[in-house]
Amino acid sequence: MAHCVHIGAVASLPEIPHVSISSPQPSAPASLDAWLGKTETLGDDITAFPLNALAATLDRPSPGDVVPPMWHWLYFLPVAPLAEVGPDGHPKRGGFLPPVSLPRRMWAGGRLTFHAPLRTGRRATRESTIANLEDKTGRSGRLVFVTVQHRIECDGVPCVEEEHDIVYRDAPQPGAPAPKPIAAPAGETWSRTVTADAVMLFRYSALTFNGHRIHYDRSYVTQEEGYPGLVVHGPLIATLLVDLVHRERPGATLASFAFRAVRPTFDGEPFTLCGQPSDDGKTIELWAKDRDGWLTMQATATLA
Repeated sequence: MAHCVHIGAVASLPEIPHVSISSPQPSAPASLDAWLGKTETLGDDITAFPLNALAATLDRPSPGDVVPPMWHWLYFLPVAPLAEVGPDGHPKRGGFLPPVSLPRRMWAGGRLTFHAPLRTGRRATRESTIANLEDKTGRSGRLVFVTVQHRIECDGVPCVEEEHDIVYRDAPQPGAPAPKPIAAPAGETWSRTVTADAVMLFRYSALTFNGHRIHYDRSYVTQEEGYPGLVVHGPLIATLLVDLVHRERPGATLASFAFRAVRPTFDGEPFTLCGQPSDDGKTIELWAKDRDGWLTMQATATLA
């Protein structure tokens, strides 16, 4: 049996239509088909500073020498030269990721399995593969979904397997109606309210080398993309949901985690992290809701 990662000290995105990208088989424009199966391998030294910096950003104790679940996102960061960055702060299209022509790119969700811990002082590798491409038309227009499979190993031992869902979409048309919000579930057993400020978002962007301007450039996000404030990173909310599990179940071991972004969260607005464990305590339904009670993220954690 594979070992699971001990939960250490761990702690959205524009509206994402829920579209399955595993079945049926994806349909993509011929110009994008060439990207299916493309791989990229990155190596990284697992150092302590990113862990200590994120712990400080989230007002949590240092996790020591073990990388907590979700904190692997601090490593294996592609470094695009400034000349290869687009106007939104993302790297220009057509490198490892396919050159989708739609202007908006968002992290839609993911599924992760934890096998063995990453530890500081070691070198690890991440092999990434473009596993699925799917072109669809939703209520908001054309959508292109990309699934990237990541496999992280250290000394030949699998540590983390991840499926990362990315969605590309067009910019909303002026005057277009906003997507209908979804009410969050009620009756949670666990809850914690958080307000992400501009400093937290800037720090998380810096620690993950994320140049997307919607997270730190207020004039850009309000004037160019039409949002009321800075957008809280979806992965940050996912990390905070895992942190809720750690706070409520100290010493628990996380076997898997799946999450889906539903609705954006903005800086300065309180949002609530919620959890409801199953009767046997092995599965925990998690979600985040905004101050109006609308669902912003759904997730499920499985404990070993």
